[in-house]
Amino acid sequence: MSGLFRTKDIDKLLAGANDPARRLNKTLGPWSLTALGVGAVIGAGIFVLTGTAAAGETRHIESILHAPLLDLILQGTTAASTLGRPGAGPGISLSFVLVAVACGFAALCFAELASMIPIAGSAYTYAYATMGEIVAWIIGWDLILEYAVGNMAVAVGFSAYFNDILHALFGVELPKQLSNPVLAGGQYTGAWFNLPPFLILMILTIMLVRGVRESAGANNVMVIVKIVAILVFVAGAAPAVKAENWHPFLPNGFSGVLTGAAIVFFAYIGFDAVSTAGEECRNPQRDLPFGIVASLIVCTIMYMSVALVLTGIANWKTLDNAAPVANALRGLGFHGIRKWVDIGAIAGLLSVLLVFQYGQARVWFAMSRDRLLPDVFSAVHSRYHTPHVSTWIAGLFVGIPAGIWDIGTLADLTNIGTLFAFIIVSIGVIVLRKTQPNRPRAFRVPLVPWLPGISIASCAVLMTSLPLETWVRFVVWLAIGLAIYFLYSRKRTALG
Repeated sequence: MSGLFRTKDIDKLLAGANDPARRLNKTLGPWSLTALGVGAVIGAGIFVLTGTAAAGETRHIESILHAPLLDLILQGTTAASTLGRPGAGPGISLSFVLVAVACGFAALCFAELASMIPIAGSAYTYAYATMGEIVAWIIGWDLILEYAVGNMAVAVGFSAYFNDILHALFGVELPKQLSNPVLAGGQYTGAWFNLPPFLILMILTIMLVRGVRESAGANNVMVIVKIVAILVFVAGAAPAVKAENWHPFLPNGFSGVLTGAAIVFFAYIGFDAVSTAGEECRNPQRDLPFGIVASLIVCTIMYMSVALVLTGIANWKTLDNAAPVANALRGLGFHGIRKWVDIGAIAGLLSVLLVFQYGQARVWFAMSRDRLLPDVFSAVHSRYHTPHVSTWIAGLFVGIPAGIWDIGTLADLTNIGTLFAFIIVSIGVIVLRKTQPNRPRAFRVPLVPWLPGISIASCAVLMTSLPLETWVRFVVWLAIGLAIYFLYSRKRTALG
């Protein structure tokens, strides 16, 4: 039983990362790391979730499984009736600030551990060094869920945008048999295979195998494109802002702001992917904290700018649709700006796919190097010095399901996986401050244990806002992972 909680010595972790047979190239600087964070966080959601969270929604809960866990705790089964989600209105900009603050506490914890343990694997590696093997396995298995399911949903979204652009530019569309999910809502759609998400994932996989420098360069270009698109929208649409659209600023009070915060949390997922690049960073003690914190600040400014302009050019009640920014611009006759929004959305989707595939492969690589997964996952390409086997398997692991299923309904699984990882990292900071207080820290979270405690509490509250159905799926996923650990992984690490 004691072997379940054996920890990895940090010095041995750092030494193992320099093994010539499994060493990754150190090519990333502070701005490339910041771009990785921005690339992972800002996707097409900035042009969609902003309107949805501002307008809110009222929907009928057909099953108790779809009711938020917190509602069931406070109200009982009566929560499984009509669930109202009041919109934040123009106050959606405050919702983005609230989520940024909550994520900021977790970001500070990531920054401290990343500067101490600049090893591939992110929260998985931090858990192994602080709380033991079983906790590390659980969080590693959880990160696989976060990155894989999140990218499946993004890839399916890319297919829809890709078809729209083909139609807008060339007046053609791919056949529905090759551009729609095979299964949607458990029903056969008549499609053969959703080809665009699979093909784009294979192209990104080839790019990632060829080298992190090349992949980071491509990501930098995509990040610049989508930031330009956001700036074009903000600057171009600002003259059409009408102050009366901002009154009242909080139409549903602070509860509307909180509801908006719960909806837009999904838009912030990804800044933690910066920490997976620890082994490929030239100066991790300095650059990793910078990249994590800077990416969160940049993204918050972008989100607030879009939110203020969008709710200024259109009444917040009209924004509850699939493309609120595009529809608002169409209503104003701003078709040129709308094209930039489409381009920014595509660039956003591509950069999210690239960074999450990068992070997923690094988690598998780290778990394999620790013998929790088969050795083949930690193989390093002799020429490119990248974990090519993990990268290819990750590409297929996401690409094939994205071609078959409608994954959009599983977005909440990404949320719960991310929040769980944030909690583990925050606990890790407290543990290491107690067990290794004298170890050098290039970055230190202030007011420990209070700020990590706030991070833990904030994430726990957000987790309770997710549906019971999501919790059931999460528990099932963890149960499968624990079965693999006890039947296979534990024996390998014990022998190792």
